[in-house]
Amino acid sequence: MSIGIVSAAYIAAAVLFILSLGGLSGQESAKRAVWYGIAGMALAVFATVFGPGMGNYLIVLVMIGVGAYLGQMVAGKVEMTEMPQLVAALHSFVGLAAVLIGYNAYIELGRVLELKAQISPTLNEAGAMAALHDMGVKGFGAVLAHKTGVEQAILKVEVFLGVFIGAVTFTGSIIAFGKLAGKVDGKAKKLPGGHMLNAGAAALSVILLIMFLNGAGMWALLLMTLAAFFIGYHLIMGIGGADMPVVVSMLNSYSGWAAAAIGFTLGNDLLIVTGALVGSSGAILSYIMCKAMNRSFISVILGGFGGTTGPAMEVEGEQIAIDSDGVAQALEEADSIIIIPGYGMAVAQAQQSVSELTKRLRAKGKNVRFAIHPVAGRLPGHMNVLLAEAKVPYDIVMEMDEINDDFPETDVAIVIGSNDIVNPAAQEDPNSPIAGMPVLECWKAKQVFVSKRGQGTGYSGIENPLFYKENTRMFYGDAKKSLDELLTKIS
Repeated sequence: MSIGIVSAAYIAAAVLFILSLGGLSGQESAKRAVWYGIAGMALAVFATVFGPGMGNYLIVLVMIGVGAYLGQMVAGKVEMTEMPQLVAALHSFVGLAAVLIGYNAYIELGRVLELKAQISPTLNEAGAMAALHDMGVKGFGAVLAHKTGVEQAILKVEVFLGVFIGAVTFTGSIIAFGKLAGKVDGKAKKLPGGHMLNAGAAALSVILLIMFLNGAGMWALLLMTLAAFFIGYHLIMGIGGADMPVVVSMLNSYSGWAAAAIGFTLGNDLLIVTGALVGSSGAILSYIMCKAMNRSFISVILGGFGGTTGPAMEVEGEQIAIDSDGVAQALEEADSIIIIPGYGMAVAQAQQSVSELTKRLRAKGKNVRFAIHPVAGRLPGHMNVLLAEAKVPYDIVMEMDEINDDFPETDVAIVIGSNDIVNPAAQEDPNSPIAGMPVLECWKAKQVFVSKRGQGTGYSGIENPLFYKENTRMFYGDAKKSLDELLTKIS
């Protein structure tokens, strides 16, 4: 396959990736957008594998086959509730790939320079390249052989940055996976020294870059990798569970920039474009979510969740329980209903029951809508995907800014497995870890029913005064079982 055909395929793949990202902005076009992404990646892989300079086809094709099989097997077994940790785990693969490719590029550069030193200096450029070809320098090695001293220095910077970003992404994603999966404590934890340790590791990396450019060799790259591994680990350990949606998005951005840096190293235009698309879109999404939480982006990625200045406000009162008969009666009498889904709905896999409840209530002429907070769940768009999977109509799924002012005119608000996004402490308690965070003001509805497993404080460990308000009743139990029992009383 000629370089011209490969370039055309790369342009087509880049266009498909852009169409894919654009289509993901709406639920109606999301499915088509996914197929654009699949087609673009298939085209990119085909053009790369069969492009000029490639070899070892048997190994490449076997690895593609093994990877495709493992990917299909993992994706088929993962439940929607486990999707956030799967995304975090996949980010770690991108980071590790960037590290390994960077090492390989540097090792290959050293091999090429060593072979060039063995060639007679009397040969012209064409003769030197022919001699290198006879020595086995082909493909990427031949590209490296053409580089001047300045271009080799630039390559070293690209390798260094690619490995650094990749290493931070790798360990950061592993810790994010552990926190999301419950294998690592979700609370924000830092080693003694906190930010100074991260700053010291970053400063060490800058010093090592200077030494690396001045001929320090492989040991500088290896030491920097260890420092970057530590930064990734310590940064994410210092971020609490409530900020995990932002963290996943941020790591997605890191993986994109790592891919772009390696694209420069390999001279692969599509990898540069794709990495830039992923990196910039992930960064923008992280910023949007931080804005929705009234949180500083820098504060989230460097400071972790929390930052209280005093003791949290004490919550007075008691949680009053209600059974399915009481909830059913209230719903029968209500005209307007807002449902607020959270991660608890995903854990209980209650989205189908929620969808059926919605269908029955709407059949009775009631105005039923959904309120979605930007950081509901543990992944951006998590609740939207679950509701779309359960065939909830798109037009009744509203974002926080669209529906928050409607709660005072709402008869019943039903909270299903949410805590922080409906917590009035964000507005009432300046010492709360979520102080200032915009929340769904469901307590302004005439009645509030909270579907919750028990009296715990939720994933982030923050007490919620909503549960103690006079117009709130606790509908205890597994969300799916509770809703299924409720459905038997609403025909």
